[in-house]
Amino acid sequence: MNDQFPAKAFNKLGYQYQAVHGQKAYHGVATVSKIPLIETHSTNYCDMGDSRHVACRFEAGGKSILLHNFYVPAGGDEPDAAKNPKFDHKLKFLEEMRSLRALDGDTNAILVGDLNIAPHENDVWSHKQLLKIVSHTPIETDALERIFSEGGWVDLIRNKIPHEEKLFTWWSYRARDWDLSNKGRRLDHIWGSPQLAQLQSDIAVIRQARGWEKPSDHVPVICTIDL
Repeated sequence: MNDQFPAKAFNKLGYQYQAVHGQKAYHGVATVSKIPLIETHSTNYCDMGDSRHVACRFEAGGKSILLHNFYVPAGGDEPDAAKNPKFDHKLKFLEEMRSLRALDGDTNAILVGDLNIAPHENDVWSHKQLLKIVSHTPIETDALERIFSEGGWVDLIRNKIPHEEKLFTWWSYRARDWDLSNKGRRLDHIWGSPQLAQLQSDIAVIRQARGWEKPSDHVPVICTIDL
């Protein structure tokens, strides 16, 4: 729940502005900021009551910026919506995300989060072997591409790291030696408007974090935009 979020720890680091949307025993999303958040809201995708989205608007560099933070449903193990309610939920969630826009009037948008889809061939360790595995099936990657292209987004990770380069942000806990086997997927994304992409100076995927004590199976991705 929201009261379990480590707000005091972030306050000590200077992140006094926080938008937290959590769900007991399940999941949540949170955005912390050192500058004021003018407004925050959460969209109840698929009317499921999940804590999978929080949006914050702030101003920086003379720009109004809307930051969307997502945790897209994983989708279970069977990539068949007729047999697997979790996969059906995921596809419906993605369909509702098609309304998102990178630029809305004078407001530039950023979209971040665990989207639970590795969209391109070099976003997975083996394109051929994962085509029938949830997170890289054509129905999922096509759905993500529709959100991306219709919304006018720029992939801020691939804006700095070429598509020809293998790149992962997630390695399964099931692997005995995740680093040696390197069977990863790029499930975590940062998108932005074309204007913000022009101001982007860096991107960093903190791969070594996967080897820290009691790590997440996801690693941090840091995008620098000079506003």
